[in-house]
Amino acid sequence: MAIRKSSKLVWIVAVVASLVLAACSSFPSQMIKAPDKFGEFVQAENSFLIDIYDLSPTDLGEGESLRVVATTNIVADVVANIGGDAIELIGLIPLGADPHTYEPTPGDYQTMINVHVIFLNGVGLEEFMYQTLKQVAVDVPIVSLSEGIELSLFGGGRDEGEDHEHDEGETHYQVQGGVDPHVWFDAFNVIVWAENAAHVLGALDPANADLYETNAHEYVEKLKELDAWIQVQVARVAPEDRMLVTDHLAFSYFGRRYGFEMVGAVIPAYSMAAQPSAQEIAKLVDTIRELGAKAIFVGTTANPRLAERVAEDTGVELVPLYIGSLSEPDGPAGTYLALMQYDVNEIVQALLK
Repeated sequence: MAIRKSSKLVWIVAVVASLVLAACSSFPSQMIKAPDKFGEFVQAENSFLIDIYDLSPTDLGEGESLRVVATTNIVADVVANIGGDAIELIGLIPLGADPHTYEPTPGDYQTMINVHVIFLNGVGLEEFMYQTLKQVAVDVPIVSLSEGIELSLFGGGRDEGEDHEHDEGETHYQVQGGVDPHVWFDAFNVIVWAENAAHVLGALDPANADLYETNAHEYVEKLKELDAWIQVQVARVAPEDRMLVTDHLAFSYFGRRYGFEMVGAVIPAYSMAAQPSAQEIAKLVDTIRELGAKAIFVGTTANPRLAERVAEDTGVELVPLYIGSLSEPDGPAGTYLALMQYDVNEIVQALLK
């Protein structure tokens, strides 16, 4: 199989588009630090990613199926819907584990070097896996399902004492510069995932390409139905109440698509690996009181200690959400579709109180 590392020009297009939008925004300082962080993950991921259009068919033996690894269980669920019974799929990161900080085990390495392709979320989500992925990429193609998605970039925030108006989906406060990897919180981004997965699987296994395309088409219809359902549900919340306070910055795509403003985060960064300062926590408490935010939304994979303290200090409700991991299969968020339905229901109910 010929493997050529991609220049990932799509990321360059995305950042240029984002910078143009920032220049027109009433919140221009948000973009100051983002290109630096953007460049860091582009350089790191380009060292092991292959462009999805640079794949060649795999030489499969009679009766042999494509062996596929997906990093997160959310990625695995989407790929499973596309590959179906035609692939042998292994999800790497266990249920309930934080994909931001998961480090591969020796067993994970052995699994990855014995498959035909590895799917990841990309956009910096699997940062703690980079060293292992670089080693594996010598023999196994690694692709990002997020290739082609318009990324959400933030940095800078507002200066203390300044009064800015905000567009929906933007942050209200000072944040650490970075790229939001939580692309799955916009159902239309997962349509990109589905189409990318079908293309990759079909390129590697042309005999089943039609099956993958058919499965993708059926799954895309479900994603469109999900998106329409979300629009109806969030319309129940008055625009002035569509404020999100979260454990970390995970909802910029959700806010941009569905009309919510991120007004605060316990950890003002896109990864739970970061640590807030005492001053940042104090500012968050002030923001919640000032704006009358109704809840703090916390991921099930996160340590809730700091969020619990903020909720106690402000008297707001602490609402668990599934963010970086699905639940057990028989739980409330056993699939990506169920995760989105559960989270939207919890967000809407909390903000209607």
